[in-house]
Amino acid sequence: MARPYVSIDLDKIEHNARSIVALCGAHGIAVTGVTKGTCGHPAVARAMLRGGVQSLGESRMENVARLRDAGVRAPMMLLRLPPLSEAEQVVDQADVSLNSELAVLEALSAAARRRGRVHPVIVMLDLGDLREGVWPDDLVPFVRQALRLPGVRVAGLGTNLGCYGGVVPSEENMGRLVAHAREIEAACGIRLAWISGGSSNLLPLLAAGQLPERINHARIGEAILLGRETTHRRPWPGTHPDAFRLHAEVIEEKEKPSLPIGERGEDAFGREPRFEDRGERERALVNVGREDVDVDGVTPVDPRLRVLGASSDYLIVDVTEARGAVRVGDELVFSLDYAALLAAMTSRYVEKRVRGAGEA
Repeated sequence: MARPYVSIDLDKIEHNARSIVALCGAHGIAVTGVTKGTCGHPAVARAMLRGGVQSLGESRMENVARLRDAGVRAPMMLLRLPPLSEAEQVVDQADVSLNSELAVLEALSAAARRRGRVHPVIVMLDLGDLREGVWPDDLVPFVRQALRLPGVRVAGLGTNLGCYGGVVPSEENMGRLVAHAREIEAACGIRLAWISGGSSNLLPLLAAGQLPERINHARIGEAILLGRETTHRRPWPGTHPDAFRLHAEVIEEKEKPSLPIGERGEDAFGREPRFEDRGERERALVNVGREDVDVDGVTPVDPRLRVLGASSDYLIVDVTEARGAVRVGDELVFSLDYAALLAAMTSRYVEKRVRGAGEA
């Protein structure tokens, strides 16, 4: 292998999407398949669409453009709040966007009017996670002002939980989301098409039958990509956890002490590393490091191996328990959590190799 790579199993992604879509569909919930963890990889997007997602969700306009340039014509939702500076691009390339600022809605309105269009928006409500969203006390006045803008249409109300504050979706806070949607409808005389409850962290609540009925949309990424919900990062039944794997080559294999020798200070990243004295150990250096991946989120598939740490260029792996089975030139395989997947898919030093679905 010339360089580290992420293997992408499109058949498993399609299977995962189909499993999640079936569960959500049984409860009247439409699924937007979130591709941002793969930087808008077109083959991943197509696998999600084959699995039944109704639209695609992205957080970067560059990735939306990548999908459009690759011929992906599915409805596209912009998940990150649009910057004022990108209003023209958003109207041109996104079919709906999430919003919480009146100034941005005014810019989207102007851009849409210049094109003779109406741009649908989902107003985001902050239910306590303290990331994006209008505060509940300001919601009705905000929507009233938004409704006065030609060129935009308030199509729904949404919220995001767990990504910053770690707030878990519950029957209580999802009930508040629905209550606020009804408040908007009564005060403004409109009917919201979408009440978007959140992400993969909704799945436990949904499976338990505790999600309020009016919630009819979810933005699902990790459960499709990595086969797990995001409240406790538990595997989700009926999905594959191994659609993505990181592969890296052993470029040094030697027996060395487990404790550094000499006076120690900070490492290259300003940290004071700690070491356990385990005597002489067989250690392998592989050709991937912090410049390529979030090393805290990689785990060797072989249970005999253990990641010790990393520098910018190397991952250091204890291979002692493999009993001489690891040699220079061998390929080691690692599972990835969401942060590690995102970093590896972003890195231009890590190749992406797809398999399945006709090697799309």
